[in-house]
Amino acid sequence: MKKSLFIMTFAALLASCAGTEPAEQSQEAAAAPKALTIDNALTDAEKEARKFTPEVMWKMTRIGSQMLSPDGTKLLYTATQYNLAENRGITFLWVRDMASGEEQRITYNTSNNHSPQWLDNENIAFLSNRSGSSQVWAMDYKGENVRQLTNFSKDVEGFGIAGDHAFYVQRVKVAPMKGSDQYADMDKSKARIYDDLMVRHWDYWDDGSYLHIFAADYKDGKIAEGVDIIGADKAYDAPLAPYFDNAEIRLSPDGTQLAYTCKPLTGTEYALSTDSDIYLYDFASKATRNLSKEAAATGVDEFVGYDKYPVFSPDGTKIAFRSQKEPGNEADQQRLWVYDLKSNECTYITRGQDYCVTEVVWDGNDAMYFVLPWKGTHQVARIDLAGNKRDITKGDHDINSFTFAGGKLIANMNTMSKAVELYDVNLENGKLTQLTDVNRKIYDNMDFGKVEGEWIKTVDGKEMLVWVIYPPHFDETKKYPTLLYCQGGPQSTVSQFWSYRWNFQLMAAEGYIIVAPNRRGCPSFGKEWTDQISRDYYGLNIQDYLSAIDWISEKPYVDKDRRGCVGASYGGYSTYFLAGNHEGRFKAFIAHCGIFNFESMYGHTEELFFVTNDYGGAYWDKENRDAQASYAHSPHSMLPTGIRLL
Repeated sequence: MKKSLFIMTFAALLASCAGTEPAEQSQEAAAAPKALTIDNALTDAEKEARKFTPEVMWKMTRIGSQMLSPDGTKLLYTATQYNLAENRGITFLWVRDMASGEEQRITYNTSNNHSPQWLDNENIAFLSNRSGSSQVWAMDYKGENVRQLTNFSKDVEGFGIAGDHAFYVQRVKVAPMKGSDQYADMDKSKARIYDDLMVRHWDYWDDGSYLHIFAADYKDGKIAEGVDIIGADKAYDAPLAPYFDNAEIRLSPDGTQLAYTCKPLTGTEYALSTDSDIYLYDFASKATRNLSKEAAATGVDEFVGYDKYPVFSPDGTKIAFRSQKEPGNEADQQRLWVYDLKSNECTYITRGQDYCVTEVVWDGNDAMYFVLPWKGTHQVARIDLAGNKRDITKGDHDINSFTFAGGKLIANMNTMSKAVELYDVNLENGKLTQLTDVNRKIYDNMDFGKVEGEWIKTVDGKEMLVWVIYPPHFDETKKYPTLLYCQGGPQSTVSQFWSYRWNFQLMAAEGYIIVAPNRRGCPSFGKEWTDQISRDYYGLNIQDYLSAIDWISEKPYVDKDRRGCVGASYGGYSTYFLAGNHEGRFKAFIAHCGIFNFESMYGHTEELFFVTNDYGGAYWDKENRDAQASYAHSPHSMLPTGIRLL
């Protein structure tokens, strides 16, 4: 294994970077953050080498969110640039005129500006730290008439405005977790005191503060101090931890109602459950309804898993949302439901279908567009209230999200060979027309390898999609070192993703062939394929990996003496497991944050529902054969010669 691969992976994980920008305009001259120097030009040496490296990758501009104006004439989007030497980045707002194609950057390099929304066809609101804290600001689409809509003592971490009302999200101190909170004479104490779960969630410790939603009036161009509709003493988050996705909160088009996701559980009950619900708050009455529980009472479904992402229809009479049926299974199929606020009927739109629904946007009041994960790609599809689906796009790409207004649909799309750009989607034939081209100067000076998808046979006779990424200037008469990529998750798709951590073109640039199979557990191939990996980490999906490396190894250009295995998280587990069970296939293994000790993971994990579902239960439950089989295949407890028998 080449040393350069280790350098590449660590650089990709740790770096931050790029950029020179125009001087700051006077309207932002008093901004608190220091201006970021943007210099993303390639050096002469980088141009001459034409090699994609971590340093080059961090000079790339990253498009984020996008939103069409209500009449569809203007496209608002965010783009982030980095400076490697300063180890930080900054997010800008851009506006594109859809008729002329002209684009204008309307914010500058002294402040981060993000989470924009259109107030009307001329004005936008957004979050910015230009005052020294994160607050809501507004301006027109030319970047003029800048005004501040909030000036709260705490950061605003999300917001929405419609009609005469608004919501905003702030962190609220609820419980005294710190020693300094509980003992007045220990004000310097940094200790935390816990008597229940959750102690931490992923990368942060529970300090007794939680994100809450505030409902507020919007008058005279200002968002007033709002009311905490979650409850000042409630120790749970809305939007939900750990993603804190503000898309879980939506105002009705007229601003009279607010729909949101919440999981009102605490402690061990919270840690074991995925039972979140859809709530509806009425600004006039200040009353809150639990729509999930109301629907469950009618007998249409139990709604005991995740219910998330409510979206109002344009007339405000219906709410679409995504629901997962199986409690404790965060990777369960995402079903599409619609709650009719007039009839109080809840309808399962995708009943009987074997696909997931994500990123839902209404098309009128009787149909919706959504992102469809399908066979290792992400497409746009349309579905009506009767469940009739029509696929709009096709091809080897990932459409991550989209915006729809004025009869136009603009997609946020990438491939394994191109980072996110924005594309116009022809709604009749699915043709994609590229609008933005923010990294053209980089692509023009780099050589990327080709990407191919192949369907191969598994050990049990099923078909599996395998992506192969070849080195630049690939010559099939030569032999190449080859890497088997093991996906994390474990229930996540090896799609046409572009990653700034595990970037296949970055690996291929070092001279490797990359083999990336959609083994058992990878979504977009049906529920059975996704579910199979739970309680069988060591089984068929491992055989899928071996099938993939054996298949590619039959090619004359694969150097069988230089094969490696690489992965993170569950992919790290796969790497550890294969290290002891590869029968001489591999010469090198690279694991990042891999699962090495199942017992330790169960004991310290913050989401007990995950390990309970995927391992089958606790390691001390000796009567639970599923759980005992899982723990017997923990890499830390396996014999050097293979698997420890029960």
